[in-house]
Amino acid sequence: MMKELHSQGKTAEEIAECLKRTPLHPGIAAAIKSAYALGCDLRILSDANQFFIEKILEHHGLLGCFSKIYTNPCFIDGKGSLRIFPYHDSTLGLHGCSICPSNLCKGLVLDLICASASEGERRNFIYLGDGKGDYCPTLKLQDCDFVMPRKNYPLWHRIFSDPALVKAEVHEWSTGEELEKILLHLINTISTQQSISVSISS
Repeated sequence: MMKELHSQGKTAEEIAECLKRTPLHPGIAAAIKSAYALGCDLRILSDANQFFIEKILEHHGLLGCFSKIYTNPCFIDGKGSLRIFPYHDSTLGLHGCSICPSNLCKGLVLDLICASASEGERRNFIYLGDGKGDYCPTLKLQDCDFVMPRKNYPLWHRIFSDPALVKAEVHEWSTGEELEKILLHLINTISTQQSISVSISS
């Protein structure tokens, strides 16, 4: 797609203006802001690219809600064209995952996030996704985690083709309103459980 845009003489600045017209359901935007306000560590794991994601989030006033974005890096060259590179450097060898595309294994990134936690700390994950590439990290979630697949999208189909393979609690959603309602309910559930745990251990 980027080669086609470049052949048409489209600059990164022009692409950025087009990205501002990317719709975002009000319920999803509200859910992100609410989760951030409640102290959740929000991160993006995407097979898109840094430029697209940051421009869309900036336009909707949401970029500051995310602590980290894991995606394909890019830069603007001297001609003003956008150049995109794979997240995993292919010169260092393949990532070895048979489920994910060669440029990004979301499961490996999730492993890195888990490994970065302080010793003895176990984070609860709420993983939202809809694509085929979201299945690998879903399989790495534990029974104390949650996964929210978008109904009738590739991730949802993969999960329900063999639900026994998924340890995490599954909560499907279809609309922005459903996403917001379910996400905030799960955040409240985790917060309540953690409060009970702290009370018991104190």
